[in-house]
Amino acid sequence: MPNPAAAEAPALLQAERRSALERAGRGALAGVEQARDLLRFVGELSLVALGQWRHPGRWRWRAVGHEIGIGGFDALPIVGLTSFLLGVVVAYQGADQLRHYGANIFVVELVGYAMLREFAPLIAAIIIAGRSGSAYAAQLGSMVVADEIDALRTMGMDPLQRLVLPKLMALALALPLLTVFADIAGVFGGMVMARSQLGISFVEFIDRFGRVMQGSALLVGLGKSLVFALIIATLGCFQGLATRGSADSVGRQTTRAVVQAIFAVIVADALFSVAFNLLKL
Repeated sequence: MPNPAAAEAPALLQAERRSALERAGRGALAGVEQARDLLRFVGELSLVALGQWRHPGRWRWRAVGHEIGIGGFDALPIVGLTSFLLGVVVAYQGADQLRHYGANIFVVELVGYAMLREFAPLIAAIIIAGRSGSAYAAQLGSMVVADEIDALRTMGMDPLQRLVLPKLMALALALPLLTVFADIAGVFGGMVMARSQLGISFVEFIDRFGRVMQGSALLVGLGKSLVFALIIATLGCFQGLATRGSADSVGRQTTRAVVQAIFAVIVADALFSVAFNLLKL
């Protein structure tokens, strides 16, 4: 006698299959819903931040200092090493071309503008997105799973004020400083390679760097880094608080936080390049 359950199983499996168009539609709807939730999160966070600025005594400066130590000071070795190697690569690639035209000294402008305007803020932001963005998402996601966020709300405490704002403020202070450190390390790497490949001494390099480089290049990089910091902290905290269910969700949200932060940073950098080109900066 045939088993009805066995006969129904293939039909049920067949019903669960979705067409590519349906999957694309569901993905688009999920993306729109997440964008709406992110916009709501940014609005709520802005209102909380505005209230904090009206009452500076409410800032948890000890928590901000702790986050600066974790997200800024602890990242100095990896940011410095990566920027130094990047400066070496930029100078090495430029030296091979400049040598053919007898324009060795122009490696100073190449390294200076490349590091100060583009590479230093971008590489520092990508590293921080991997370190701090993932840490924010994992920490807040674990608190959601353990019902600690609900406990804070029950006690009348706003998680955005207690947990998110200190991270946002800390990264907004730490990433520009890390960018300056990356500028120094990258330019030093370019100096080392310029001396070994083009015969340009450190004194010549520094002298020309001080004469030809404009302060606007540094300010452009610092402005970018501030925007990148806000993007990384916002997405990391948003994905952490969006955790639902079990510990598996913490891993998924952490991955999303890192991927989305890096993608958003690169898109923002591209938009900055277009805007600066239009403004002749």
